[in-house]
Amino acid sequence: MITTTDMKKLEDTCGIPKITLMENAGRGVYETIKERFPDIKNKRILIISYHGNNGGDGFVAARHLCEEAETDVLFIGDESKFKEEGRTNFKRIEENNKIQLLISPEQTDLDDYDIIIDAVLGTGVEGDLQEPISSIIELINKSTAFKISIDIPTGINPDTGEHANKALNPDLIITFHDIKKGLDKDKTKIVDIGIKN
Repeated sequence: MITTTDMKKLEDTCGIPKITLMENAGRGVYETIKERFPDIKNKRILIISYHGNNGGDGFVAARHLCEEAETDVLFIGDESKFKEEGRTNFKRIEENNKIQLLISPEQTDLDDYDIIIDAVLGTGVEGDLQEPISSIIELINKSTAFKISIDIPTGINPDTGEHANKALNPDLIITFHDIKKGLDKDKTKIVDIGIKN
């Protein structure tokens, strides 16, 4: 088990560029989903993303998934708040004609999808969830889709497991390098992103 503080230190000192770690994470998400769903070509996938690095992992996953399945990305963040790695991967999906980029939660019917991927906050949760994230998490929880969270379910404190006012209840959590203390072990799959400790 690892705390988020220790994980961040590892990411900062491992000698692997952040853009490479993001690529490894997103590809690991794709590979895990493909392993879980051998019939992935028949699935409709929606990735819901924000402007943090968790969203960046989702953009990379989308790029890989769209080669296998119908893949849409609902972006609910602010483009001006991207870090370099997130911006780079956002541009890559913007330019990819196999990915439909959506920006309106109100016009997105979550029941149209077989798999919904939470790439919203990851370790970035502090206090209660605000709009539009709060409402989106509620809608995902109500949907009949198979729900996957990248790294940390949105609304859950990765170190304590405490829930914010709203928290995603995923069927599967795909986390990186090592399990975080607050995660449900039975739902969590660990993906190697190249960090050695």
